[in-house]
Amino acid sequence: MAINRSDISKELLPGLNAIFGLEYGSVDDEHLPLYEVENSDRAFEEEVLFTMFGEAPNKSEGAAVQYDSAQESYTSRYTHETVALAFAVTEEAMEDNLYDTFAKVRAKGLARAMASTKQVKAANTYNNAFSASYVGGDGVALISDSHPTIGDGNQSNKIGTSAISVSTIETAVTAIHKMKDDRGIMIGASPVSLHIPPELAFETDQLLNSAGLPHGSVTYPTGHYAPNDINPVRNMSVIPQGFYVNRRFSDANNWFVKTDVPNGTKMFIRAPLATKMEPDFDTGNLRFKARERYAFGFSDWRGFYGSQGA
Repeated sequence: MAINRSDISKELLPGLNAIFGLEYGSVDDEHLPLYEVENSDRAFEEEVLFTMFGEAPNKSEGAAVQYDSAQESYTSRYTHETVALAFAVTEEAMEDNLYDTFAKVRAKGLARAMASTKQVKAANTYNNAFSASYVGGDGVALISDSHPTIGDGNQSNKIGTSAISVSTIETAVTAIHKMKDDRGIMIGASPVSLHIPPELAFETDQLLNSAGLPHGSVTYPTGHYAPNDINPVRNMSVIPQGFYVNRRFSDANNWFVKTDVPNGTKMFIRAPLATKMEPDFDTGNLRFKARERYAFGFSDWRGFYGSQGA
């Protein structure tokens, strides 16, 4: 249905001071710290985890050397979604509009709607990070204590239900430093950044930036209260890129630590945002359309460590 003159009656009248609701801010790029972004030229993308060799055994004098084989493990698939939205304006509405910003401001609203949709889809990976219904190539959720491996049993990137604190950040950082590959060899991973919902922003700022230990972050034995202890999270710069707030994280308690392991969470762009405007010959209506194709998902779960909070 096209926007007609009855839909914009006030915009057809002289003396209108302002049209409000069009200058609202937008949150367009909160996905960028969360994802590696790559271009795609096919209907879907697949990434295969290739497991390397295990540790080398001792070789006795005169004995034959032992052979090992590297192999493919699980496959992660990214299937592109087409996202599109349009609006149309009657020829008469365009003719009678006294304000030449009519189509321009609605086109801005169209772009804003497309950007918001992208952010909702990007956050969806994290809003379902603990869900058994939203699994990756290895058959379990992004954040899980039961990631299967080829030769090292089940591995974990989950703290459990632990509220964010100096102690739980320490637990996460230590676990990240000890991360192993599928054959049980340490991979030298390090934490990069914290990702949180708005509800944890003030507390996280204290945890990362206070010179001394934030109040209540550590429980001391009776008679051993040490209020001047340094804050090791800040002093050691264990989260070098600080924290990022994502307004579309739906759980007020969940928090995530991004690691420097490549090929973690990824976004593939099949067709970037494109807009098109064309007239309809029969009706004279002017039609505006926005369209893009992309996919969000994850390959190597070692790219993130997470907790469901308290």
